[in-house]
Amino acid sequence: MIKESLLNPEHANTTYHIDAGDYFIGVVKAGSTFRLVDLEGNQAADTLFYNANDPAERYSATDTIREQGNVYLTAGSEIRSNQNNVMLEIVADTCGRHDTLGGACATESNTVRYDLEKRCMHACRDSWMLAITENPEFGLSKRDISHNINFFMNVPVTQAGGLTFEDGISAPGKYVEMVAKMDIIVLISNCPQLNNPCNGYNPTPVDMLVWDKR
Repeated sequence: MIKESLLNPEHANTTYHIDAGDYFIGVVKAGSTFRLVDLEGNQAADTLFYNANDPAERYSATDTIREQGNVYLTAGSEIRSNQNNVMLEIVADTCGRHDTLGGACATESNTVRYDLEKRCMHACRDSWMLAITENPEFGLSKRDISHNINFFMNVPVTQAGGLTFEDGISAPGKYVEMVAKMDIIVLISNCPQLNNPCNGYNPTPVDMLVWDKR
């Protein structure tokens, strides 16, 4: 569902610029709003969420999909944890839908899907591992890397029940905006994938804007 935000980007408390292939890790406090902006269009932002006060509680695709009865996320969707608590609510979305099933690229999946020579290519799982290694204060480890949301990514479900990676439905300046319902660790890999059309074969930056709770 397309729904525009009433928030003015000029009034955001903080703006983070995430280059293609780079990561972001940080805490968004309960009641705060944050927006991911697809600056140039057709970019995928692979994202994980954790309860900042208990990282063992994390985003659950299973609980989220079951409770909303839809495999795609958009305005009005509640993002739920593995304890079935609401972590975030999507309050605005100008893209239209976001993927919960496609997963994240890894060196192993690059090898299986594309070619042995693709194994050395950078992947989202590498970005997440680098993020948690360089930022141990968040208390995350390899075991905490699980299923993720692919914001802006277009992964249609086929009639046979399979998945396909297709050209993005986003465009320059499209955004998705969420309100945190608890203190949230946000972990983003701005996807570097070059082997399928999820990034238009040309990964580009995204911005993250945060409006602190008033």
